[in-house]
Amino acid sequence: MEEQLQYKSLQVKQKSPGSGIFYLHLNRPTRGNALSLDFFTEFPAALSSLDRNPNAAVVILSGAGNHFCSGIDLQVISYFQSDENQSTDSARTGEWLRRNIKFLQRAVTAIEEFRKPVIAAVHGACVGAGIDLIAACDIRYCTESALFMVKEVDLGITSDLGSLQRLPGIVGFGNAMELALTGRRFSGSEAKELGLVSRVFSNMESLEEGVAQIAEDIAAKSPLAVVGTKRVLIQSRDMTLDQGLDYVATWNSGVILSDDLTEAISAQRQKRKPKFSKL
Repeated sequence: MEEQLQYKSLQVKQKSPGSGIFYLHLNRPTRGNALSLDFFTEFPAALSSLDRNPNAAVVILSGAGNHFCSGIDLQVISYFQSDENQSTDSARTGEWLRRNIKFLQRAVTAIEEFRKPVIAAVHGACVGAGIDLIAACDIRYCTESALFMVKEVDLGITSDLGSLQRLPGIVGFGNAMELALTGRRFSGSEAKELGLVSRVFSNMESLEEGVAQIAEDIAAKSPLAVVGTKRVLIQSRDMTLDQGLDYVATWNSGVILSDDLTEAISAQRQKRKPKFSKL
């Protein structure tokens, strides 16, 4: 089981036995949950394990301690700058760097490749790579006191883990450009105005309770419908309208005539809650 696996940068919990909700905590609270090299191996591995677990229906991503994520650990940047990883041939150094950047990117993209919904619950700071993470999540919520920054420009680098690609589709191109070029702080309430988060909660306790209830509501729905909805939305994002319609027609031709459809209709007729098999 996932909760028995040991990670250096993460913690996976199922708070209620029998619940389809699993909690994936960034777990380096003394470092503000800065993303270490271990994270980029452990995070996709944890998601892969949860993806195979039929008991996991929804994942809530949050941070242990006072912050969601303070960005990428500076030790990761130092690793890329170290002399032992440099070649006298600039082309070989560049190829090595590109290959490793792609490795880091895959850890974040793993959220989108994960079949089931991932909900980000943000408190405290969500900076730099933290924005990369939540931009890849399916739904985002935060506390009023949360603060956000697309920080990379202040470190002399171009954000390369997904914020520049995903944020424009979430907050609009102009807003994404302004946030990324200025690197300014913005609040939970502004994140809601921009559309980065769907709802702002007054404090940590209400955030945890509210997100847990939302996750439970999603977990009670047809897993085939939930998985299909996520996949079709993500695929259609980069398609024309006609391509997106063709994709969902192909998807539904394979799954629409399911036991879940029969159960959903029966439950509505009988005015009861439906019960779906695990996926």
